[in-house]
Order: sequence, then structure tokens, then C-alpha cells
Amino acid sequence: MNGASRSLRAAFSYCVQQVRSYDYHHYLCLLELPPNMRKAAFALRSFNVETARAMDVASDPRIGLMRLLWWQEAIDKIYANKLIEHPTAQALSSIVSENKISKAWLKRSVEARINDARREVTDIPESIEELEKYAEDTASTILYLTLQAGGIRSTAADHAASHIGKASGLLLLLKSLPYHASRNRHFSYIPTKVAAKHGLLVKEGGQTEIFLNSREGLCNAVFDMASAAHVHLLKAHELAGTVPAEARPVLLPAVPAQVLLDSLRKVQFDVFDPRLERGLLGIPPLWFQLKLKWNAWRGKY
Repeated sequence: MNGASRSLRAAFSYCVQQVRSYDYHHYLCLLELPPNMRKAAFALRSFNVETARAMDVASDPRIGLMRLLWWQEAIDKIYANKLIEHPTAQALSSIVSENKISKAWLKRSVEARINDARREVTDIPESIEELEKYAEDTASTILYLTLQAGGIRSTAADHAASHIGKASGLLLLLKSLPYHASRNRHFSYIPTKVAAKHGLLVKEGGQTEIFLNSREGLCNAVFDMASAAHVHLLKAHELAGTVPAEARPVLLPAVPAQVLLDSLRKVQFDVFDPRLERGLLGIPPLWFQLKLKWNAWRGKY
């Protein structure tokens, strides 16, 4: 084995470890993919981990933004066949050279993160539709790219991926509300229209802020947003009969999205309930794996 192939193998191992460490429920989903699709899927999901965590691992938001801008430039370099000394970038470069992968979708994903990072705390999304657009540009895009890397061309699969990504993105934003509140950074992922409806919106000194001091109001707001995610999952399942069999394993992230939705329902949509942090998305890991494998075995998502 020469140095280049050793380096590439190490890069893909790094990607697998990143996804396993920071996105475990999707790591389990990727294990259900056919072997010939896993390399690309892990590289893409690792890229998502790197960009999703950029702001969280930085001590200064400006450093996090610099990381995201670095990834924006890295995509240009990858498509210009320039060498980048980063394992996820090396793995991405490899799969880009082997598969027809859309540069525009990769760029869209990181640009959505950049725009979100540049938001002021007082710059609150107005509607659920704005958050759906963010989820589409981040979560759905990774599914589109995975389908593309697997050589799957299906409008039905793309439509299902769009709905599953939107549902996943909305639900993960809800689950992360306590974390963002504790960091006092962008916990305003509750749109102003929803916040105003449930008495969470406060205007002081010409500025609009969201306060989470009403537990009942917060639960009702979370219910509204979770309901939007539920509709997307229903639409994705309605498309199942027209989605080709080879695309269905890629769409398994619908399973963790449904598990998280069910977990939120069990705690009456109280995102601060400690039961949500137990196990995997609120259920025992073994039970989660069984649900995932049962769906994969039946060719469902």
C-alpha cells in the first residue's frame, strides 16, 4: 500500500469516527447502506458534522465563522483538484473525483451555516418556513448528495429526501433549544410568529427577544414546530411507493426523526425534560437499532 492510499484510508476512517462520535443516530443509519455507498455517505455526513459543529467548538464566534468560510473555500479547491490537508476534505475530494457530486449543493450547505452564523441574536426567523428552508439547505442537501453519489436518479426519492431533511432539521433544532439557551447564542430558533402566538415574544428598548420563562408557552411553541415536522414525515411516507428500492436505505434518517418526534410527544413537547437526553433520542439504544434494522430489512424508511 503506497503513502497516498494509506492517507486516503486514514481520511475515511476519520470520517467514520467523526460521524460515530458526533452524529451517532445517523452513523447507525449509514451502516445499513450497501457497502458500495458507505464511503461517499460517511464523507458527506462527516462534512456535515464539521460544518454543523464549527460554531459550537469555537471559543469565539468569529473563529467559528472563519472555520465555515474555510470550508467554503475548501469546496472550491476540491473541485479545482487542489490538495487540502484535512481528512474530511481529502475524503470529499476522493468521492468527488469518483462520483458526479453537485458542487452547488455542497456550497449551499455551508453557505446556509455561514448565514446562520452571521445572524445577530436579535435577528429571529419570522416563520417556520424560514427554518424549513435552513433544514432543506443543510439536512436535505446531505441526502440529495448521498443519493447522487450512489448514482440514484429519482424525482420521488429527491422529494422524499426533501421532506425527511426538513423534518430532521426542525426536530434537531428543537432538541438543541436547551443547549443554545445555555450558550445564550441563537436560542431564538423559535420563529417570531410562533413565539408571539404563545406569549414568548417580548419587545424591550426597540428590540424583540424570545424568553423561555413560560414552560407552557414553550411546550405549545415546540408542539407547533414539531407538527410541521410531522407533516413532512407523513409526506415522505406517502411517496414511499414511488421511491426506488435502492434509494430507500439512504432515506433511513426518517426513522430517527420519527423516534425524536415520538420522544417529544412522550414528554408533552417539553424540550427541557431530562428524558430526552437518555439513551438515543430519548429511547434505549438497542430499541433504536432494532427499529432501524427492522425498517432496513423490510425496505422501508
